Amino acid sequence: MTIIKNGTLVLPDGVRRGELAFENGVITKIAPVLEAGAQDQVFDAQGCLVFPGFIDGHTHLDMDSGTTVTADDFASGSCAAVCGGTTTLVDFATQDKGHTLCEALDAWHQKADGKCACNYAFHMAVTDWNERTCAELPIMKERGVTSFKAYYAYDNLRLDDAQMYQLLCALQPLHGVLGVHCENGTLVNELQQEQLARGVTGPAGHPASRPPVVEAEAIRRLCAVAKLADSTVHIVHLSSAEGLEEVRRARRAGQTVWAETCPQYLVLDDSRYALEGFEGAKYIMSPPLRSEADRQTLRQAVKNGEIDTISTDHCSYRFDTQKVLGKDDFTKIPNGAPGIEHRPALIYTSFVATDEMTAAEMCRLLAENPAKLFGMWPRKGCLAEGSDADITVWDPAARWTIRAATQHQNVDYTPYEGFEAIGRPRAVYVGGELAAKDGEPTGVCAGRYVKR
Repeated sequence: MTIIKNGTLVLPDGVRRGELAFENGVITKIAPVLEAGAQDQVFDAQGCLVFPGFIDGHTHLDMDSGTTVTADDFASGSCAAVCGGTTTLVDFATQDKGHTLCEALDAWHQKADGKCACNYAFHMAVTDWNERTCAELPIMKERGVTSFKAYYAYDNLRLDDAQMYQLLCALQPLHGVLGVHCENGTLVNELQQEQLARGVTGPAGHPASRPPVVEAEAIRRLCAVAKLADSTVHIVHLSSAEGLEEVRRARRAGQTVWAETCPQYLVLDDSRYALEGFEGAKYIMSPPLRSEADRQTLRQAVKNGEIDTISTDHCSYRFDTQKVLGKDDFTKIPNGAPGIEHRPALIYTSFVATDEMTAAEMCRLLAENPAKLFGMWPRKGCLAEGSDADITVWDPAARWTIRAATQHQNVDYTPYEGFEAIGRPRAVYVGGELAAKDGEPTGVCAGRYVKR
């Protein structure tokens, strides 16, 4: 048995001093004080917060974009995750046109099984909606997939409104949750061609071709479709004040709308696209970084409790060999940025250390709400007797600087280079096994598939 002593526990009912014990991968006892036996291992968490392991509900590992494959696979991505305090990730198994959901799920299991330092689950991205695909949805549930993804952008991925409606209706009896990438893909295509016709080929063309209105329009349309289907819906990577207002509009009308945002939209702004040379390519992601006003509006929404989860949309490409594929055409720059390792430190530094958020609120955004939304609660996302021993012991006194040179993400840059961070994990347990210590991996491959 292992006992974590002298820490401050972040529990579902509040934050208080206490100690916890775990054995065989499960938390067995939580009490103000626990006595250790001669055979027990003791971890002294003096001065530390003890969180349930964080859950990243939005990652893209070992993903083939058609022209290149993401720099992080499940081995490197999960290693980086645990070093930052994340113990479970949810990646996107993606159906190819003409293929089945089962084929996609099998392919992602092959990518991940036996290779992960942290636990992993899969959303299923539906890109080819037809009767065969619909018939597979109950099979997905049997195989532990309770959350799905659809796109309103990207020609090879997106569904139209009728298909979105049919998918939402089909998921209802299964209690499946649908997350949607909300950008009007038809408008994005047109605006991209406008930028290129004007001679804008560099990174600045990216935000110009994906303005906030194309996000807001897609969110409003999705909420209308969800209302017709009488369905809950999940807005992923919300990035703009205009998009947030559409979420608010739907909620005021009585709809249940879950909203996710990402650290990049809370910490960075679109001035990065004006950097000299090709540096702005490091920040090519969709939706793009927004204005400072958008950033401040989203930060306030987080503090107001209007945002339900904060995930990363981790999708890493090397700058020196992959981002440069679009050096003469911004539409060909591989779309995505790394972040799986640094999310907890970014949120702790930006909100908790500044007293704009409590540790309990951070826990809800990074652990509790993702566990509830994606069908893992209370096995994951909370410290409770009987829950899995996924635990992040957080040292709030740590001071360090985010650097590409010292990160574990398999990529040659970080969007947060030079960020002065407050707090980092002192110890990270995955299923009761020590997976990382003081921000470094132990080499333990403790990750297991989370059948939900």
